[in-house]
Amino acid sequence: MPSLLLPDASPQVTDAMVLIALFAGAFVFIEYAAVYPGLIEFRDAPPFNTVRFAMLFALLLLIGLAARGIADPSTLTRLVHAVGMLLGQSMDFPLSPIRMLLWLLPEGTTLTEAHMVRVTAGIAYLVSLLSLTIFAIIIRLNNWPSPTGAFNVWINLPTFDPTAGSDVVKRLNRDGAVNILLGILLPYLTPPLALFIARSYQISMFESPLLLVWTMTLWAFLPASLFLRGIAMRRLALMISKKRRRYGEELAAEDPDFLPA
Repeated sequence: MPSLLLPDASPQVTDAMVLIALFAGAFVFIEYAAVYPGLIEFRDAPPFNTVRFAMLFALLLLIGLAARGIADPSTLTRLVHAVGMLLGQSMDFPLSPIRMLLWLLPEGTTLTEAHMVRVTAGIAYLVSLLSLTIFAIIIRLNNWPSPTGAFNVWINLPTFDPTAGSDVVKRLNRDGAVNILLGILLPYLTPPLALFIARSYQISMFESPLLLVWTMTLWAFLPASLFLRGIAMRRLALMISKKRRRYGEELAAEDPDFLPA
């Protein structure tokens, strides 16, 4: 989509992006059509992946429109740019991720390029926070991941072995806390890493608007995705603990001499 939105994208890049998108779509279709576990987590626990896909779509669309407004301004691009500028300025305070990102811009960055980074960062943060809020509201209203208590860990968490290690609830809570912590720290950790890679390979995200769009999108999407995964795993741990407690209460009602472990 960004390669189609940006007016100066070359036809070769556009064709390559469309081909990659087709392969990605085929991969997702095969994953969801398969009976056995694959690589996609929470496959049978909507709307986890729906929220992540919508977040990525909104990030690419809005940041792409903001970047398009530089070469081809319109009413829509000006509106997106104004909202991003307002958000970027309000979130540009000491020790914020946006301030860290602006501090690490390479030497020779123009004022226009720095302004564009602030605008796209403001848009990215707005979309990420809205996605997290929407997911939190949905899991509260719909008793996610399963109102009936049925949840297939093997299908939805193919890389998680519930029989290995300590208690499954403790492991889910621990892994969820680690994902949430990474989601908080990643906006601060990725800019220095990106700067190191850019200096090593002599590349810059300002070389093309398409590279800027994807860089800022991934900068916001990866931490938010980890944060969503952490919330989901801790919610699953809560569901398992409630089911255990209810099962223990039922056994205690049937057998007064039953003592839960």
